[in-house]
Amino acid sequence: QVQLVESGGGLVQAGDSLRLSCAVSGRTFSNYTLGWFRQAPGKEREFVAAIKWSGDGTYYADSVKGRFTISRDNAKNTVFLQMHSLKPEDTAVYHCAAGRSLSAYHRNYDYWGQGTQVTVSS
Repeated sequence: QVQLVESGGGLVQAGDSLRLSCAVSGRTFSNYTLGWFRQAPGKEREFVAAIKWSGDGTYYADSVKGRFTISRDNAKNTVFLQMHSLKPEDTAVYHCAAGRSLSAYHRNYDYWGQGTQVTVSS
């Protein structure tokens, strides 16, 4: 089993920055691709970003490319999502997930955190 706990969400204004963290415990952290997904009320879950276990491969949704950066610290079993130039449409619950491959498809991820709320006011 793998446990994921997100933190760092909050209420910010448009244009602000925020950094989310996801602490991973359980099975060997470095074996997994880590991803971030988000879900806004009434909307489908949406892929945000993912990073390979080695850290040398990343994948971003077009909607966040250039504004968000995903990174990981295998020594600390933590994955981060640095978000800049936040927009009201970024408002959602952000979940981190652990999976086997670098993918935007949520079914490729086996383990999920409970999520952290990000609210961006205009």
